[in-house]
Amino acid sequence: MYLRTILILFVVGALALFTAVNWSAFTAPTTLSVVFANVEAPLGLILLGIVVLLAALFLLYVVYLQSSMLIETRRHARELHSQRELAEQAESSRFHELRAFLETGLQTLTQQTEQAKTELASRLDQLERDMRSAVEQCENTVAAYMAEIDDRLERAAGESSSRKPT
Repeated sequence: MYLRTILILFVVGALALFTAVNWSAFTAPTTLSVVFANVEAPLGLILLGIVVLLAALFLLYVVYLQSSMLIETRRHARELHSQRELAEQAESSRFHELRAFLETGLQTLTQQTEQAKTELASRLDQLERDMRSAVEQCENTVAAYMAEIDDRLERAAGESSSRKPT
């Protein structure tokens, strides 16, 4: 765009220089035909006026294009900003859903762990009771065997003293 601006300024400057150098030819009156009448006017000034008018129209057109482009760009920027906010809200919503899902999963896991702990404690208590019962039965059995052995020894000692006459 910088080169284009320099080129336009160069052409306008060359036209201004050409006009200044040939000003007397531009202002010389000539007879002009406008289809239905003849008019005497300076042809150079009329053509110069047409060139200036066309340049002004093109300048207005460029300003219109630039402003419409600027408006369009701003509209796109606003739409992009709203879409970005919408995407961020959706992402935030997904994060909240993920967090809720993970919290629910962790609560379920915690409950299952607590339930398993309770079941394990009750099983250990039952095993401890069973083991105490088994140990108690073993103690009773051993005590019974010891009492039986003690009775046999006493009977054997009593029989041996009754057989021995002195």
